[in-house]
Amino acid sequence: MSEVLRVENLRVEFETQAGQVKALNGVTFSQEEGQIYCVVGESGAGKSTLALAIMSLLPNSATLVEGSVYFNGVDLTRAHPDYMRGIRGKEITMVFQDAQTALNPVQTVGTQLEEVILNHTSYSTRQANRMAQEVLRELGLPDPRRILGEYPFNLSGGMCQRVMIGIALVMQPKLLIADEATSGLDVTLQAEILARLKRLCQELNSAILLITHDMGVVAHMGNRVAVMYAGSLAETADVIPLFRDPRHPYTWSLIQSLPRLDDAGRRLQPLRGSPPDMVNLPEECAFLPRCHKAMSQCRVNPSPPLEELEEDHWVACFNPVSP
Repeated sequence: MSEVLRVENLRVEFETQAGQVKALNGVTFSQEEGQIYCVVGESGAGKSTLALAIMSLLPNSATLVEGSVYFNGVDLTRAHPDYMRGIRGKEITMVFQDAQTALNPVQTVGTQLEEVILNHTSYSTRQANRMAQEVLRELGLPDPRRILGEYPFNLSGGMCQRVMIGIALVMQPKLLIADEATSGLDVTLQAEILARLKRLCQELNSAILLITHDMGVVAHMGNRVAVMYAGSLAETADVIPLFRDPRHPYTWSLIQSLPRLDDAGRRLQPLRGSPPDMVNLPEECAFLPRCHKAMSQCRVNPSPPLEELEEDHWVACFNPVSP
């Protein structure tokens, strides 16, 4: 399979009243076409910042300190705005976490969905309307014609989320970034949407960068997973090896905190402590205060770079968990 996305040494900082927030600290990974790549971690780990940086949608308060984002071989961090407008919404799309906020409240659903089609094709308005109805129908929305005439505030949160996903899928993109795309939805609807996204991968060979905090979604959907902590990658591996043998203490702690149906009597082990202050990141390992494997080397050195411990299983830790 060919590479569709490559992120190299991405560093992003935000200017705030409290100081410089070091949101991303040298993130590097690559993704192949047809692959579902999951990025998982606690709130504040830098997952959404990573998505915005890839889309070149960082707010004015953010600074891309260094790094590159290659999409089909083109560095998007240095691409002309006209080039980004041409591929954004067509070849690379994004589903935001809060659809009701992301959708324009003063435009109908139809106007917003058809705009994407009209901007990237030579279709007529009638053809765009028919295409919009079809994508909403595929996402399980009843009476698509009526919904196209509604405003977002007249729809439920779940319906808005499916509309947002419809906008992202209608042009059959090569890369879809889904930032907590199913958060806040009921379990049945979540399963339907995840199944639709999985079909997109299979039918169109599209790649999906799935950002989530839900390890269950990762296990169900992902081919490969990256675990983020304090703006850095702690561990990357294929999904099954990562769940079977987590090597970074943070990943191990996350998995130990999950309930299991095959071991109902097992005592859950909650992850103690809190993530570090991203304005004042310590010189030592950022996970040190919460780590059960810490040693003296961790107290005098920052976290090491990712190292390949096994085939395609990379870990950034001086004292990884034994398999």
